Amino acid sequence: MHLLENTNVSNHCMEEVKLRFTIKAEERYSVFKIENENFNSQIAPEVKSELIVLSNKGVKNLIMDLSDVKYVDSSGLSAILTADRLWKKLGTFVLAGAEQPAVKKLMEISRLESVLNIVPTVSEAIDYIFMEDIERELKDEDQEQD
Repeated sequence: MHLLENTNVSNHCMEEVKLRFTIKAEERYSVFKIENENFNSQIAPEVKSELIVLSNKGVKNLIMDLSDVKYVDSSGLSAILTADRLWKKLGTFVLAGAEQPAVKKLMEISRLESVLNIVPTVSEAIDYIFMEDIERELKDEDQEQD
């Protein structure tokens, strides 16, 4: 009987964490801002689902804003890599605001800065996307002339 009481107490401490985010849609890009402090296994599956919805809607370029995020685990990294993979086919994926020390260190340890487009701010991410779009348009014009 006493063991059951302890089990109930430990179950009572389990807290469900909900994904908090905003999506700002513009003509050339959308900004997906994660508003949770921890980008971990509790929210990563929902992030992946939202990313799939955005890609299916045809969002050409995506900026993932991590400026509110203080910690990312392997599940969060997996979601980020999912976004990168999805947007390689659609346009451009840029990771912005990954400036918290723990997040920055994880990006360095994982060597993601060599794989992903990572910039300090959303404003710089927007500039990056505009430059990528211009480059794509110029390449398309060159191919049409050939």
